[in-house]
Amino acid sequence: MGLERTQELLSKMGDPQKALKFVHVTGSNGKGSTCAMVASVLTTAGYRTGMYTSPHVCDFNERMQIDGTYIPDETLADITEYVAGIADAMEDHPSQFELVTAIAMEYFYREHCDIVILEVGMGGALDSTNVIDAPLVAAFTNIGLEHTEYLGNTIGEIARTKAGIIKPGCQVVCYDSNSEAVDTIRPICKDLDVPFILAEDAAEPVSASMDGQVFRYKGKQYEIRLLGKHQLRNAVVALEILKVLSGHGFPISDEQLQRGLKQTFWPARFEVLHREPPFILDGGHNPQCAMALIKTLEEVLPGQKVFFLTGVLADKDYEQIVDLIAPYAAGCVCVTPDNPRALSASDYAEVFRKRGIEALPAESIGEGVNRVRSKAQGSPVVAFGSLYMAGEIRKMMCEKEGCR
Repeated sequence: MGLERTQELLSKMGDPQKALKFVHVTGSNGKGSTCAMVASVLTTAGYRTGMYTSPHVCDFNERMQIDGTYIPDETLADITEYVAGIADAMEDHPSQFELVTAIAMEYFYREHCDIVILEVGMGGALDSTNVIDAPLVAAFTNIGLEHTEYLGNTIGEIARTKAGIIKPGCQVVCYDSNSEAVDTIRPICKDLDVPFILAEDAAEPVSASMDGQVFRYKGKQYEIRLLGKHQLRNAVVALEILKVLSGHGFPISDEQLQRGLKQTFWPARFEVLHREPPFILDGGHNPQCAMALIKTLEEVLPGQKVFFLTGVLADKDYEQIVDLIAPYAAGCVCVTPDNPRALSASDYAEVFRKRGIEALPAESIGEGVNRVRSKAQGSPVVAFGSLYMAGEIRKMMCEKEGCR
């Protein structure tokens, strides 16, 4: 971790990031969804909008988008070749993520983006995305315990690390999460003379179904396709970000706000891949995500138990994840995500069995999909866990039956 390699690389490229305007988004959960909502509204309003996120679900090109379209293969190859020529001549060679960040900056610069929605990879202060000057908005989504070996052992320490993206000249929009995070970020803003906006948990739910949800906020009604009450809170952060941008040369009408939010798509976040019988895909990979998942299940499938298809990385708190979802499980099939840090399917299945839940390991993700659907016999299936497995499940389901 550190900024020196990225700074050197971008400097040798002519500092393309300095010609761009940014919204910089950090947090533990909800970053991608929030970025997608902001980008969708800005695109709807007619601004050429870049978006940089990670990791990808199905296609690497997802990480760099302009107006909702992935970077073309030819363009990615051309810019990668250009960046590689510079990076390979550096004494301290950049990491993969640093290279990808540099490629994205060059892409958005070449394509003359009006604004870029930039998601932090990990943390904030030392993340390679933090080489930018002051963004128009530094935004914070929900903050929880994660990557403690790098970011800190408490919510406050992690929030302080993430607050490294705050720079004089920006404005801060902060998710109304636990007080320890808010109480850490607010005084940092005061010290830097940066306006602080708390996106209060004030969205009023109107209706919810598998097709999306309607809510009211500050007297106006909005609709989103993304499911779960946590997405209403992410939507409020997005609305507050867009309000700030409206005062910084990016005016947006109420109609554009409503249309942009309604059109937002973000894969593998309680995504309904199949309606009858329900097959739901969620990239939740930590206890906070598991809590959001079960709350959403209570909303859209009240009183029903479901069959889980799941796999996790061994460095996640999978014992707590299983404790949270166990009361909702009719059965479970476990798979091993395609990652060196993955927990084996057999070890994960044993964690479920110790809690009295019938759980079977599968040799592959494809076998897992077939086995869980066979066991469910028409009951709802929820596939969740590492994003490293979500992409393969999504490809398999969409290619086989088409996604709704």
